[in-house]
Amino acid sequence: MAISDPIADMLTRIRNAGKAQFNSVEIPGSNLKAELAKVLKMEGYIRNSKFIRDGRQGILRIYLKYQKQRHVIFRLERVSKPSRRVYVGSKEIKPYFSGMGIAILSTSKGIMTDKQARNENVGGEILCRIW
Repeated sequence: MAISDPIADMLTRIRNAGKAQFNSVEIPGSNLKAELAKVLKMEGYIRNSKFIRDGRQGILRIYLKYQKQRHVIFRLERVSKPSRRVYVGSKEIKPYFSGMGIAILSTSKGIMTDKQARNENVGGEILCRIW
């Protein structure tokens, strides 16, 4: 089955696995998803991620993080979609949820958080927001 929006699929799998309190979740792999997982780990939303080669596209295993039996990701939403891309300039990037959450952007310098994009003065496509 072909997936029309692989990033939304990844976010939905993480969201559902967190609600079900799974230890880890497996996602069909890609370089973009691996970079997203690196940002999530760097920001403390997941414990770890591992790319497993299987002779095809690979599998990205994400180990979820919990505090006091609750998933640390309270909200996870896709912003830019295949039907409607959302781009922002470096001056238009606003802190998400008063700085308590993050937005992940795809920029010319790679995948980064909204704070990193403001510091490096680059804009790009807003992929998702996490709180």
